[in-house]
Amino acid sequence: MIICIDVGNTNIKYAIFDGDDLKFSYRVSTDLKRTSDEYGAQLVGMLNINHIEPNDIKGGIFSSVVPSLDYTIEHMLRVYLGITPKQLAPGLKSGLNMRVDNAREVGADRIVNNVSAIRRYGKGKPMIVIDFGTATTFNIISADYEFIGGVIAPGIKGSLDSLVNGTAKLPRVEIEAPKSVIAKNTVTNMQAGIVFGFAGLVEYIVKKIKKELGTSDVVTIATGGFSETIAKETACIDVIDKMLTLNGLKYLYDLNSSEEDLK
Repeated sequence: MIICIDVGNTNIKYAIFDGDDLKFSYRVSTDLKRTSDEYGAQLVGMLNINHIEPNDIKGGIFSSVVPSLDYTIEHMLRVYLGITPKQLAPGLKSGLNMRVDNAREVGADRIVNNVSAIRRYGKGKPMIVIDFGTATTFNIISADYEFIGGVIAPGIKGSLDSLVNGTAKLPRVEIEAPKSVIAKNTVTNMQAGIVFGFAGLVEYIVKKIKKELGTSDVVTIATGGFSETIAKETACIDVIDKMLTLNGLKYLYDLNSSEEDLK
């Protein structure tokens, strides 16, 4: 078995794979103050709940957009699972050609998502990979499977937090679509603005990308916590894949492992 970990700004996602079979996955809040022992105790607890012994895990890989947690996660895996994890960083093979100004600026999560999208949905067509995370990112992959650029927009939850924190009377609300865009109270007014507003943002950006690509024959894949919420309000998303990143990490682990490692 191997462990795959995606360290994001808001959440850390874990998945345990036995060969190609997903045993279980879970997520915890990203906390810069939490120690490797705290993360380790949490992980061992989840393994126990799922009847897996720590020494059943023979390898691991993680990607991170929070550099200050890199050592914490690596140390946790060494101490609690006895493994030396691979990390998505320069030097790790991805097979992804990146036609951008500075490939080192591209976040690890975006690289993993692109690799995973090509692997799972590549059909010789351009692709747009949208990740509804702390930021809303759009990755554009050419028909030749090259990462040619993208868009970074504010995240849905962060936008709502900014709205609530910047006003004296607006309440914190659940992020879900109201029944009507013509909302009748403060809560549904805010929900309409957030959900329908982001649906409009997605539709317009996807439309502009297709125009610049010169084709409407594009596969659009969405991932991240709010992908389903937004996808219900727009017709431009073809596929929802909540496991896109973790499945991509599993593929990259296999790509960078010898036959001995995979036993």
